[in-house]
Amino acid sequence: MSQIHVMHITYDMRIGGTEMVIKNIIDGLTQPKNNTKRNSQGDTNSHSQDDSNRHSQDDAGRHSRDGLIGNPQSQDPQLKPQADDDFKMSVLCIESPLGPFSKELKQNGIEFYELNRQPGFDTNLIKQILQIIKNNQVDIIHCHQYTPWVYGVIAAAFTKKKVIFTEHGRFYPDSSTWKRKLINPILNFFTDQVTAISKATKQALVEFENIPKKSIQVIYNSIAPLQVDEEIVHQIRAELAIPNNHKVLGTIARFDPIKNHIMMLKAFSKVLIEQPNTTLIIIGDGNERSNIETCIATLGITNNVILTGYKPKPGNYLALMDIYLLSSLSEGTSMTLLEAMSLSKPCVVTDAGGNPEIILHQQTGLVTANDDADAFSLAILKVLNDKFECITFSQSAYLRYNSIFTQHKMNMSYKKTYSNLMFQQEVTSDKIN
Repeated sequence: MSQIHVMHITYDMRIGGTEMVIKNIIDGLTQPKNNTKRNSQGDTNSHSQDDSNRHSQDDAGRHSRDGLIGNPQSQDPQLKPQADDDFKMSVLCIESPLGPFSKELKQNGIEFYELNRQPGFDTNLIKQILQIIKNNQVDIIHCHQYTPWVYGVIAAAFTKKKVIFTEHGRFYPDSSTWKRKLINPILNFFTDQVTAISKATKQALVEFENIPKKSIQVIYNSIAPLQVDEEIVHQIRAELAIPNNHKVLGTIARFDPIKNHIMMLKAFSKVLIEQPNTTLIIIGDGNERSNIETCIATLGITNNVILTGYKPKPGNYLALMDIYLLSSLSEGTSMTLLEAMSLSKPCVVTDAGGNPEIILHQQTGLVTANDDADAFSLAILKVLNDKFECITFSQSAYLRYNSIFTQHKMNMSYKKTYSNLMFQQEVTSDKIN
């Protein structure tokens, strides 16, 4: 089989969950050109501060991600042997600017095509995408998120190019329109494979987008394990003036209503009644900051809550936490949750989206009812008060991460998908000839 050219179509390559997945696939399945070595030094995790207003509500999945992603430059050691010359990859961004992830990928020889989507339905964008597909001998168009899929699949229709659509997340509360439910089965007819980042996301595509269940394959988001500097971790604890006898709870998420920090704070205020020697670290920033600060003051927990602001490389802060919390109203596959598991952190999460698929209740952590401060506080106290259970969750979380959510696992799934599609095309061509 000759080299397979996969073109990823997305909004842009700013720092975010979707973009991290694209970068991980490219890093894992291609060889860097011009003898460029991929950087794998220390904690290079770059996290998105707040992309909640970047796109309109019809692009719902783009809003539901963490926006806070691990290892944009470090590479899972398991990946090194698999990168070969089977694949050529390029990236087409329908919006500009390209974003920071594009810089390193360009240095590794990845071609980029930068377009400028206009408001409304941009028919000229379809023509531009079609021309790029034709001029560059593309074999597979891998569309990430709904709107890039719409433009990509229409441009590729009748070109005999294979099309993959990956849904990376959903809006909250989830919804659709009768127009989308009408058009999506037609778009799906011209799509060779649909993938979703969790079973919950798959079910949402069936329920809200009218895409047949049999068309959708689940491929979980995955990350390379975090690398942290213990000396820096100790320095951070000292700088934040966290008492030595305090347990540290923490979360990493943009300040957005969908992350439901308010519920977390209410739950934490209940935790302090029984466990006053506890500190909550909240890493992130965004439009919800003033509401969060007001809530902290109203609850009278200012002395026990630390808002660090946005940290582009928060891995060492995550290492400082004894228990990782995720209170979101909606999630796909949370990258920060995977990061916490890679550091053997016991987790308490809400029953939202893909969370219960990642954290198995009573096995790798605790899953509580969505938007329930009482249940969330009781779960936190359960882990704080039971040292044996805390250790069990910690060990089990890492084992689950290592068995399912490594970058290697995800890339092997996509490699198989790409190869199968091209094999089908070759078989079809042989029959015609």
